Amino acid sequence: MFLLVSLSCITESHSAEGSSTAAVIAQKTLDAYYYARSDGRAVVHLRLVNKDGKERIREFVMLRLDKEDGGEQFYYAFFRNPPDVRRTVFLVWKHTDRDDDRWLYLPAIDLVRRISSDDKRFSFVGSDFTYEDISGRRLEDDDHELVKQEAMDGRETFVIKSVPKDTDAVEFSYRLIWSDRQTFLPVRIEHYNKKEKLYKVMEVKKIQHIQDTPTITKAFMKNLDTGHSTELTVAEIVYDNGLGPDLFQERYLRRPPGKWIKQ
Repeated sequence: MFLLVSLSCITESHSAEGSSTAAVIAQKTLDAYYYARSDGRAVVHLRLVNKDGKERIREFVMLRLDKEDGGEQFYYAFFRNPPDVRRTVFLVWKHTDRDDDRWLYLPAIDLVRRISSDDKRFSFVGSDFTYEDISGRRLEDDDHELVKQEAMDGRETFVIKSVPKDTDAVEFSYRLIWSDRQTFLPVRIEHYNKKEKLYKVMEVKKIQHIQDTPTITKAFMKNLDTGHSTELTVAEIVYDNGLGPDLFQERYLRRPPGKWIKQ
């Protein structure tokens, strides 16, 4: 999964070559962050903190299956806690040639809701992560530029500027992404609003090697405008479980697959 590009190729950055190099790094970053191994099962904790310090906790199980590296994927998130969101399910069919299909099951009213392409920018269960942050953007949705290389928290990084081609489809005007030169995992992402003011920052706090695979196990997202923040912690993760596409069907929104959810 974590295919490293030769430094001789990456460090060239002039005109069209520079744009091509930036796209290569951006794709490697997407692959490292969203396509680790062939599939994954993780238990994830979200700690939501408002500007007054009041905390809320979310816990969910995330299943992911890649149809192909860097291509189509399936995601299934089942919420265990707290009681008011328990049994909520988020399902994604990620496509490369069209908008993703996303569903949200709300058990309190026994409703399955399709999440439109416009909704992907909205908050994921009240956190500072959006639905799109959870399942990722397509490389082709943005123009990419390698703006510099610098050290970040002891890691040598590439800094990529990603500008959305359809500015009306997202809430940011561009993002700056610090990608680790060794693993290509993002270690920091800055979001700038339509006035090009920094308003949201993601910082990676811990990277661990899980089954010989560099994996982000703790990240912190803060909205600088509201003062609200979210800490994401991966409590458990196992790769290459042998998940099949039959698990990622609408029928499992109301009837979760017990073997994998372990309620």
